[in-house]
Amino acid sequence: MVFFGVGKWEKTCKIMGGMRNYFADIFPLDKDELSFCWIVDFPMYEYNEELKKIDFSHNPFSMPQGEMEALESKFPLDILAYQYDIVCNGIELSSGAIRNHRPDIMYKAFEIAGYPKEEVDARFGHMIEAFKHGAPPHGGIAPGLDRLVMILRDEQNIREVIAFPMNQSAQDLMMAAPSEVTLQQLEELHIRVELPEEEK
Repeated sequence: MVFFGVGKWEKTCKIMGGMRNYFADIFPLDKDELSFCWIVDFPMYEYNEELKKIDFSHNPFSMPQGEMEALESKFPLDILAYQYDIVCNGIELSSGAIRNHRPDIMYKAFEIAGYPKEEVDARFGHMIEAFKHGAPPHGGIAPGLDRLVMILRDEQNIREVIAFPMNQSAQDLMMAAPSEVTLQQLEELHIRVELPEEEK
């Protein structure tokens, strides 16, 4: 069976991805098989249909492949980022990237997405200042061991394998969290809570 998808790239990918997931339920994987996939070459930018502008595709702080030369010479939607994911049986286990550690490249990358230097400094100045003192190339990946355990145990919900699971309301029932904050804790952090009149 062969499927063809025609249309705008993003919409076509979503439709074909939906078809893949649909048929994965009809023809399930061998439960004893672990199929790993290493995904690289993520696009740095995408076109935001709602705002009608170029925007970051995934992680704005990752290094563009080709660095400054790519930002200055390539069409934004053709620029790739040093980002990577590892997937097992269709479930994302880890996500990572090589960090953009150069302020000049960071300013240019944000400029392409419509952020002026002043806004970048206001929002991320602490990081920019640190990188101005010099930082080596660096990156990382966050392994989702809980997701791998979920696959190995053939669980459909990750909350079944997490030691301190949160429910759908982001509550940890075992720890009774979140709970009320004491007045002393608020004072230590210099935070004042203003409740609406009907809740006072």
